[in-house]
Amino acid sequence: MNEQENFWKDKYADSYIEKNTQFNFDLGVKGWRKMLHSIVSEDININSILECGPNIGRNIGFLNAVYPQAKKSIIEISEPAYKKVKNTYELDQHCNTSIVDSHLEGSFNLVFTIGVLIHIHPNDLLANMEKMYSYSDKYILMGEYFNRTPTMIEYQGESNKLFKSNFGKTFKDHFDVRLVDYGFLWGEEYDAAGFDDITFWLFEKNKKSIV
Repeated sequence: MNEQENFWKDKYADSYIEKNTQFNFDLGVKGWRKMLHSIVSEDININSILECGPNIGRNIGFLNAVYPQAKKSIIEISEPAYKKVKNTYELDQHCNTSIVDSHLEGSFNLVFTIGVLIHIHPNDLLANMEKMYSYSDKYILMGEYFNRTPTMIEYQGESNKLFKSNFGKTFKDHFDVRLVDYGFLWGEEYDAAGFDDITFWLFEKNKKSIV
C-alpha cells in the first residue's frame, strides 16, 4: 500500500471514526436529494449503489431514505470502520481493502465517493477513478473539495494526506461520460450532515474509458 492508503488503513482509522459519529440525518437526506435531484425527479430506477470509502456508513444511511429499495455495497480500507458499517447496515457486497485492490461482482447503477478522492495522491487518482468507472453501469458521483489545480493541504498536522483538485474535469477528460449535474453543498447549511463545503459532480457513463 502507498503512504496515503497506510495512513487511512491504520494510523488515522480510529480517530476518523470518532470524528464521523455525529451527523444530522434529515439534513443528510436533503443533501443527497440535492445531489441526485436530476435523476430522482426523472423517476429513474436505482437498484444498486456502491460507495467507495464509506467510513462508518453515514451516506449509506442517508441513501436508505432516498433509495430504500436499492442494494448497497461498500469498499472501505479501514478495518474498524469496515466492521462498524458492516454491522450497522444491510449490505449486498462489502470489501475491506483499497478501491484499486477491490474485487466486487457485477456492476452498480450508482458508484460514488464523498470526501475520499481528496485523500488520494494525484499520481494515483486516475487508477482509482478507473476502478470506479469500471464498477458503474450508469452513474458516477463524486463529492470532493474543489480547486482548479491539484493543491496539497496539511491535514491533522500531516502532509500529503489531503489534495484539493478539479476532480470533475479530470474525470470528464479521461472517461467516456456525460455530465448530468454539478453543484455545491455549502458548509454553512450542510456541515451538520458532514458534507463540509463539497463540490459534487454527477456523471452518466457512456461506453468506454479513454485513459
